[in-house]
Amino acid sequence: MLTHDELRISPPEAMLTAARRWLAPVRAALDHDFLAAYLTGSVLTQGFDMKHSRVNVLVVGRTLSVDWLEALARAVPVTRRAPHFEPLFLHLRQIEKSLDVFPIEWLEIQERHLLLEGDDVVAGFDVPRSNLRLQAEHELRGKNIRLRHALVESIRRPADLERVLKGAASSFATLFRTLLRLRGETPPGDSSRVIERVADLFKLDATGLLIPHLLRQSGRTGNRADILPNYRKFLVEVDRLIDAIDELRVP
Repeated sequence: MLTHDELRISPPEAMLTAARRWLAPVRAALDHDFLAAYLTGSVLTQGFDMKHSRVNVLVVGRTLSVDWLEALARAVPVTRRAPHFEPLFLHLRQIEKSLDVFPIEWLEIQERHLLLEGDDVVAGFDVPRSNLRLQAEHELRGKNIRLRHALVESIRRPADLERVLKGAASSFATLFRTLLRLRGETPPGDSSRVIERVADLFKLDATGLLIPHLLRQSGRTGNRADILPNYRKFLVEVDRLIDAIDELRVP
């Protein structure tokens, strides 16, 4: 089984330095209410682009009362230069009471996080998996509806459809990792391998499922003539995946 260190990629030292610089005034504002701060999400994966992608930071406090929130509002650094940080501020009880409601998100954070400062409270969370399949299906169906609406709205604007596909890459990768967990597997660290494994398990066309991921990884604008056929191909595989998930029974 893969360890947490094998599931994540260590960011460059410049990224860590920038993150700790961003965190310094935040921690000072929280003072004794501060518990921990982490890097999470795509910054710990292969292919992260510091110039274009946002850096997710989870900051955990003891209470984060309204007074603390007001202090944070004044302390959070604002800059137009990369890297751009996207913080999530939560207090410990909020997290403990949401583990069963957001199992996908907390399993993602638990498997891929890097402690910046403080005590590692995340590692000790016991995330219930009883609602995991239901949340996965809920998320997939919601994204499927949005993909279909985007096709109707933007079929004459291939560039818009390409942006929709690229924008879907990260969130679908998260759901694909969840589907592997539902089958009792530990997701590989590489998103391409995750998608190929999902296609294999659910008897789908991997080339169709990989389209958003490959578009985003390329960083380039695709051939306009290929965008609509690729969009259709991905949408067909998502439809098939939802049918398969609807029949999936987990312990």
